[in-house]
Amino acid sequence: MSKRTDLVIKMDFTLYRKGQRIILNKMEKQKRSYHKQIKKILFLILMIVIGIGCFWGLSKADKNEFLSLKQEKRITEKYINEEGMTIKKRVLLPEGYRRVSYSSGSFEEYLRNYTLKPYGSPIVNYDGSMHYDQNWHEGILDIPVPSNGLQQCADALIRIRAEYLWHNNKKSTIGFNFTSGHYCSWEQYAEGYRPIIKGNSVTFSKKATPNHSQKNFYKYLNLIFAYSGSLSLFNELDKVAVKDVKIGDMLVTPGTPGHIEIVADEIVNEAGEKKYLLAQGYTPAQSVCLLKNKASVQQSPWYTFEEGTAVDTPGYVFKKVQFIRFR
Repeated sequence: MSKRTDLVIKMDFTLYRKGQRIILNKMEKQKRSYHKQIKKILFLILMIVIGIGCFWGLSKADKNEFLSLKQEKRITEKYINEEGMTIKKRVLLPEGYRRVSYSSGSFEEYLRNYTLKPYGSPIVNYDGSMHYDQNWHEGILDIPVPSNGLQQCADALIRIRAEYLWHNNKKSTIGFNFTSGHYCSWEQYAEGYRPIIKGNSVTFSKKATPNHSQKNFYKYLNLIFAYSGSLSLFNELDKVAVKDVKIGDMLVTPGTPGHIEIVADEIVNEAGEKKYLLAQGYTPAQSVCLLKNKASVQQSPWYTFEEGTAVDTPGYVFKKVQFIRFR
């Protein structure tokens, strides 16, 4: 065999070996890729099996709660605009309903256009801790929560009403009863008069220099928070029949403790049927929130009220339906 022939054979053999290596490398890569895909599929199957096992391992109550939360989220989404930054823009209308009209500058319009914090903001207690249940609400009203713990359920609504009067040049009408029944006005406080409280006896004496500043206004509100509540509001204010309820009216169980929530929006259909939104502060003092309707998720966060029918809200059930109205 000539040297040239021998060289050609060696070159052919070398090329053959290179080709083999390329083919083997491709096959090895495909094999590794295949194994990775198999591992991913097996892992997903394992997670599904574990998930099913965990679900069926839950108690009946826990299963129902899990399914209820999923259903609630799916249903509620159709009435919630997460980009909305006021009550009116956050909550959408059921088909066939329209918002009840009120005049510009009214307390009703003030409430339904109240500013909200970004969607998903948590309920925060006065001490900075998180509330134990973050599934009560569809919005947090943009109201500071003082660290003194005084701004509880009735106090939060008193603050909303007082701030409305303050910002709408109605300062002379700001005033609330103590639980004892004694009336304490902002004008009186601003002029320097302070209550002298002995049991159920209350007298007023001039103890400070006149101060009509906003900073002093919030000191006045702290005084009201300390000596007023759901019972004083119930005793002081006009009662409202269920058929006449409107924005700004308050659903109340008077007592010490009692509870109180405020109607934050109102809609009506052609048949005259109405639905409402509710907002509340709470005890201990915490964020003021726009409530879900967990007792009727099909219409949440909207509520309907009927004479003689209990109203089940997050954190409180009003066994007796009673409404009152700010004057």
